[in-house]
Amino acid sequence: MDQGSSNKGLPHESLYLVLPYLPLFVLLAMAQTCKSFNDALNNDILPWLNIVVDDKLRGSRVTDEILMKITSKAMGRLRSLILVNCSKITDDGLQNVVVNNPGINKLHVPQCTGLTPEGIIKAVATVNQHNVTLKTLKINGISKITKEHLQTLRSLLNADDCSSIDVGRTSGCQGCKHCVSRCEECGKCVGLDEEDNEVACEDMLCEDCWIKLPKCDYCTKPYCNKHAYKYCAIPGSSNFVCEACYYITMLYMC
Repeated sequence: MDQGSSNKGLPHESLYLVLPYLPLFVLLAMAQTCKSFNDALNNDILPWLNIVVDDKLRGSRVTDEILMKITSKAMGRLRSLILVNCSKITDDGLQNVVVNNPGINKLHVPQCTGLTPEGIIKAVATVNQHNVTLKTLKINGISKITKEHLQTLRSLLNADDCSSIDVGRTSGCQGCKHCVSRCEECGKCVGLDEEDNEVACEDMLCEDCWIKLPKCDYCTKPYCNKHAYKYCAIPGSSNFVCEACYYITMLYMC
């Protein structure tokens, strides 16, 4: 049998080169496509050295425990940690990652509202104790950041100005949906008391529409009809799970 025949059906070798540059949930999806990708991701730390997690589309499902499981795949050699909209990550969760990965040089945690300025300062100070200086720090969306906090961070980063610290300055209302939340299904305004009706996609739903739509078997969150194509099927069942629950289940299977 010639070499071409023996490799029939296997992914092209060039595809393995892009694995280290893929976001986390794409990595997990790739692991399920074939045994070759699954083995590559389980046996090689390279794809796990730069972790990128954008949890906005997955309803804040990444917790401290899940983050530790993800970052442990780098075996203490994590270089950069980029967490976006991961509201369930706490100061303790971030600190545990930093302590166990002394080589981190990039930390981005925008909109991770479970973090505090004090927790971020502690994490940056821990990085300094490892004789490593962060190249960039992004903390826009973290509440109660004061001038004193920024001065402390600037000192820890040995920066003459705040150019290496992104705090996401904005001025004035942009007239966008962040100010006036509307239901994706019926278009009416979503009240503050309705924002607790969590959905599996990034859109908002009023209570009436939330009740009517089918829910994920695991987290009981619905998709709006615009994102219904993201349903993940359960073998032997007419029900579904959302993308977040599906990928987290795959993570624990890795």
